[in-house]
Amino acid sequence: MKNNTEIFESMSVAKAVRTMAVPTIMGQLIVLIYNIADTFFIGRTNDPYMVAGASLILPVFNISLSISGLAGVGGGTLVSRLLGQKNTDEVKRVYSFSVYLSIIAAALFSVLTLIFMKPLMYFLGAGSDTYRYASRYAFCVIVCGGIPTVLSNSLSAFLRSVGESGKAGFGITMGGIINIILDPLFMFVLFPKGYEIMGAGTATCLSNCIACAYFIAVLKTRGKDFVLKLCSPFKLPSLKSIGSVFCVGVPSSVATLLFDLDYMIIDRLMAGYGDFALAGVGIVLKAERLPLNVGIGICQGMVPIAAYNYSAKNYKRMNDTKNYACKLGLVCAAVSVAMYEIFAGGIINIFINEAQTIALGTTFLRVRCLATPLMFLSFFHVYLFNSFGKGGYALFLGLMRWLAFNIPMLFILNSLIGMNGIVWSQFAADILTVLLSIIAYKSFEKKELKAA
Repeated sequence: MKNNTEIFESMSVAKAVRTMAVPTIMGQLIVLIYNIADTFFIGRTNDPYMVAGASLILPVFNISLSISGLAGVGGGTLVSRLLGQKNTDEVKRVYSFSVYLSIIAAALFSVLTLIFMKPLMYFLGAGSDTYRYASRYAFCVIVCGGIPTVLSNSLSAFLRSVGESGKAGFGITMGGIINIILDPLFMFVLFPKGYEIMGAGTATCLSNCIACAYFIAVLKTRGKDFVLKLCSPFKLPSLKSIGSVFCVGVPSSVATLLFDLDYMIIDRLMAGYGDFALAGVGIVLKAERLPLNVGIGICQGMVPIAAYNYSAKNYKRMNDTKNYACKLGLVCAAVSVAMYEIFAGGIINIFINEAQTIALGTTFLRVRCLATPLMFLSFFHVYLFNSFGKGGYALFLGLMRWLAFNIPMLFILNSLIGMNGIVWSQFAADILTVLLSIIAYKSFEKKELKAA
């Protein structure tokens, strides 16, 4: 940990953010690529039902990420703040508590998914043609792969929290590359025709297991002075620390769950316009993740530095970090909008060679991408409040974004202008979200930062 204090305390802000963010962005992009790779290789079957089945699982799979957010975001941001206070003994207890929490929660979610597989798939909008594909994919990536997926993401977050962004990014990147390599092998060589989606799911499960094993190996081989060391599960952190883990972790998980609920509703509403529309929007929801994952990588790189300096009361460095990360994210978002508007048709064609799906997906992508800068600003403020340990602010913004703006807008615009309203809803809702986020931060700044 001694070598990492330079990142938090003395390295130039621009260099520190880049040092933390670049490996994280690379990991996020590889995660995106291997998620897209599943869709790409499944799309090579030219079976829209199989593509739609895989798309239906995306929100459910992302629920596992909300579990890792509970422990990884809640515990990880607290670890950075504790390091700013030089309280390394409590860091070890918080880390151990969060790791055990990840394992137990992931196991419970996997069991519940197995038990309620059929009603869950039909709730998401699966028809008889898509159910068999969706259920096979879910069994592999959620039932069998739930624990390694959650644990690898949680351990990655903890490595970032102590300045080890390079190792965190490498583990995620390695898992993604292995997934990309294994996809065609399992889909088209080892599994029989008609079971390609199960081959893709098996590849994803195995790659997450390998990534998880890497993180465990890294943590075990660190020196005895390394702060991330497991304690006995009975050696709990203080009640204040446990409360802080949940204060930040629960809003992070709720935001992810509501994000998934939004995707589920999009899928369910779009399913009413046919499987081609569902396949088209499923591709778009994955393709639009490119700039969003870059933005998330920037935010994840920012959070430990902001959290450390907030706790150390170095507000100038904290604000410089915030401002640099925000500008960087907006530039990336603006570039992505231009690229998507120009190359939308070609991007959809990468995933499937079916004319009606391509036509619908192209239209959907050109509309959805307009919301990218707004979406970045929305989750940027949530990450910022998480870094301060202000879960109440983060929860308020998350609930307002999804329950007051996004989800109601889906139903309103769908009823007014049909399926095009579904894809315009994100842009319309996030205008309101960004305005509210700016007001919330200004209020926090005035009450807590300037008064400190």
